[in-house]
Amino acid sequence: MIKTFETTDQTSEALPLLFEEVLKVYQPVRLFFLLEGLEALWQLKLLTFFLKTLSIALKIPLLACDGFVFNQSRPIRAMRNLYFIKEAHEIVTKRLDDPIEQPFTLPEVLDETLFNDNVEPLYMLPAV
Repeated sequence: MIKTFETTDQTSEALPLLFEEVLKVYQPVRLFFLLEGLEALWQLKLLTFFLKTLSIALKIPLLACDGFVFNQSRPIRAMRNLYFIKEAHEIVTKRLDDPIEQPFTLPEVLDETLFNDNVEPLYMLPAV
């Protein structure tokens, strides 16, 4: 049985509240998350810090993959007209003039072979 958790709150406010609800329903034995693909660098830093802390506190492994796994390898918006693109197993950034639709879909069952223990973010964006 799958339960949906949703919020429209800001990331910094939503993470603790969402995970509080998730942990009332589930007792995870490992955590999975996406590394690339968040629209803002601060969100990626916040999520990484939060999940690493949760992993340590709950004594469960943290595993990660890139965001292309769940969007059919479409470009992922980084900022303005700059997109992350996966080319031959390498993630690069490219400018695209036209916006790209970027739906992310989680499968009902995660393929654990797509995840690994390299949970360091890929910082590729220029300073603003």
